[in-house]
Amino acid sequence: MKEANEKKGFLSKMNDTSLLLAITIVIFFLMYIGAIVFQGGGFTKPQMFFNILNSNAALIITACGMSVVMISGGIDISVGGVVALVSMCCAVYLDYHDGSIFGSILIALGIGVAYGIVQGFLVAYLDIQPFIVSLAGMFFARGMTTIVNTAPFNVADEEFTALKLTRIYVPGMGTVNKKGIYVPAYVEIGVIVALIIVVLLFVVLRWTKLGRSFYAVGGNKQSALMLGINVQRTKFISHMICSVLAGIGGYVYFLHVGSGSASHAMGMEMNAIASSIIGGTMLTGGVGNIIGTLFGVLSLSTIQNIVASAGLDQAWWTGITIAAMLCVFLLIQSVVMAQKKKAVKS
Repeated sequence: MKEANEKKGFLSKMNDTSLLLAITIVIFFLMYIGAIVFQGGGFTKPQMFFNILNSNAALIITACGMSVVMISGGIDISVGGVVALVSMCCAVYLDYHDGSIFGSILIALGIGVAYGIVQGFLVAYLDIQPFIVSLAGMFFARGMTTIVNTAPFNVADEEFTALKLTRIYVPGMGTVNKKGIYVPAYVEIGVIVALIIVVLLFVVLRWTKLGRSFYAVGGNKQSALMLGINVQRTKFISHMICSVLAGIGGYVYFLHVGSGSASHAMGMEMNAIASSIIGGTMLTGGVGNIIGTLFGVLSLSTIQNIVASAGLDQAWWTGITIAAMLCVFLLIQSVVMAQKKKAVKS
């Protein structure tokens, strides 16, 4: 009886965001430890984990922006198209117009800001459904990517290539290969950018008035109005943050792949939404955590690597696994949240 009361007290003391974050982190570590125990191989090497970060730095950034919008009660499915458009525009600028690295970064930020202003205004001030607005934005970005250049190509600019090949080595985490040669562990520049953004957004959401406004608007718009929160401005800022991060994510993606193509970042918006949900962000708004989103991306990529390591390389197996994973996470979240409500009532 005492243990049951202690459990109820523990659950009732944790808020929804912290509870879902704890679930996500625990499941990720269980999943990764399970991969090490049952499959071993590359999962035992630190570089495997760093490669997950290297491959998904752009997704981490875009998923963080998606989480901000979802916390405020909206959604943005244009981020994948924005990433592709940024990659193509920067590639064409560098290769065909003898552009500079600084200029290409400004292009990426400019596209993100433009999308944020237009979509944020339509959603916040004209009260158009965010799904419809961002759906139009997705089609526009994909179409513009093809107009900018139809054929995929690799960027040959020497300054950009040098930046792309830059590695940040992690001391003490390397491994010795079969030839007895020490191979240092490393991360790409994009990983550092992604982690900085995660920390900044975590601080904003947890300790600033703006962050509290996102939660309030997503939780209950009418209550937020009664508290004196400018709901329209808050929604606008959330979409602006998401689009700007899509622009930054687009450049990080471009820095990783080093090419421009109309097929880049296909389905990234769905992966960003899935990562946010796995990370504990509720589609209904008002609940979410950026650290959870980071672990959501890591969980999604880990399960993809487990599927590939098991020899199931076909694309449909990855899709089926992600769908099953989403269902499991949603089920666990629902059960735990239901238990928490019972604990609070009693």
